[in-house]
Amino acid sequence: MPKLSAETPHIKDGCDVVNSHFGRFVEIGMGTRLAQVVMGDYSYCDRMCDLANVEVGNFANIASFVRIGATDHPIEKASLHHFLYRSASYWEDEPDDADWFERRASRVARIGHDTWIGHGAMIKPEVTVGNGAIVASGTVVTKDVEPYTIVGGNTAKLIRRRFPEAIAEALDELAWWDWDHDALQTALPDFRALPIEAFLEKYS
Repeated sequence: MPKLSAETPHIKDGCDVVNSHFGRFVEIGMGTRLAQVVMGDYSYCDRMCDLANVEVGNFANIASFVRIGATDHPIEKASLHHFLYRSASYWEDEPDDADWFERRASRVARIGHDTWIGHGAMIKPEVTVGNGAIVASGTVVTKDVEPYTIVGGNTAKLIRRRFPEAIAEALDELAWWDWDHDALQTALPDFRALPIEAFLEKYS
């Protein structure tokens, strides 16, 4: 794994990045496409992901072949085809439908802090995945995912909670994902070794 940088994201070969912004220590996997994405500190996505109109928190773990903010088609119109809104590709005297693209960009998906999005998962536009949540591999998410829960299936259903609600609330209050780099390093042995209850007792 490369040494990551606080100044410059590590973007691997074959990526297509448009109007996107990156926090510190970010890594973007090979062949990934990003459009209108804000990627928080320490977050990464593995290879061949496709993210559009997404706000990603800190420490998000996005596995390969994940799609977030999948674009839609005009199902209420006479045709589904993108000649309706990518019209300039078909006629020299027809502009693209700017209103359509503006509506699409406004449908932002939000991925919380310290989340894990499994291989091949799909998360639809305007969905929020709460802090600490896990989306299992291959899951299709059409509705918000509660913090510190594990969901799976097509469409996503609750599998179980990661922690009791009191622990989840304490983690949110602690908000360790906002700690500075040196504080994270100091606490690293405790992140590795302490059970969650002991960690919260020490740092809360």
